[in-house]
Amino acid sequence: MINSPLMTVMVDAVRKAARGLKRDFGEVENLQVSRKGPGNFVSAADRKAEDVLREALMKARPGYGLVLEENGVIEGTDKSHTWHIDPLDGTTNFLHGIPHFAISVGLERDGMIVAGVIYDPIKDELFVAERGKGAYLNNRRLRVSGRQELADALVAYGSPYLGRGDQPRLLKEVAAVMQVTGGARRFGSAALDLAYVACGRNDFYWERDIQSWDIAAGIILVREAGGFVTNADGGAEPLAAKTAAKSVAAGNEALHGELIAILRKANAA
Repeated sequence: MINSPLMTVMVDAVRKAARGLKRDFGEVENLQVSRKGPGNFVSAADRKAEDVLREALMKARPGYGLVLEENGVIEGTDKSHTWHIDPLDGTTNFLHGIPHFAISVGLERDGMIVAGVIYDPIKDELFVAERGKGAYLNNRRLRVSGRQELADALVAYGSPYLGRGDQPRLLKEVAAVMQVTGGARRFGSAALDLAYVACGRNDFYWERDIQSWDIAAGIILVREAGGFVTNADGGAEPLAAKTAAKSVAAGNEALHGELIAILRKANAA
């Protein structure tokens, strides 16, 4: 585990927000059978969790800027530091009573992600990483998987909400990946997809049309666990894109390049 003052601030904030989300998830399960459904309730739960995170992090580091899923960008007086916050990554899973979602907080310093926390409150799995200090799941040091054969690989991917983005392109990519790997999965949480690459559960993950708050924490987790992170075309730093929508690809050293090549070939067809 990492015992730095920065990590203490981040973990305390995430755990505080998680208490409310876990309680609210129990209520969502009850609302599944109601005619109105849990949609408005989930939106409120998302906002409440973000408020808790924002208040805790601004109190601990008052000058830092914030990039928030619900409330946009809050400029800070310290222009070198920015929090990237997703209070509920996996909202659709949460809405449907599926226990696979997470809180994600990443810290950017001078254009580089230097710390990240991803917390799954249902499984009580806390993924943390800080630059130069490694990545951990609870108290266990993480390493990406050692698999070297595509046929053995489990690959995760994401798709934009409500069919946004280039769906035909995604379908071509998924078909190409499924033909050569052990399987492809869409789990519905970008943060956990990256965390699972870091701990070796997923061998590779890619997604297009994604936001910084979805992937900031996961980027540092994968890198500190010995993995590779690029954009989905194998190029620049994922957060370097000038547009709001990013892309990401993460995996171990042996498979990352091969799978990027497969994605490129699928798009060239």
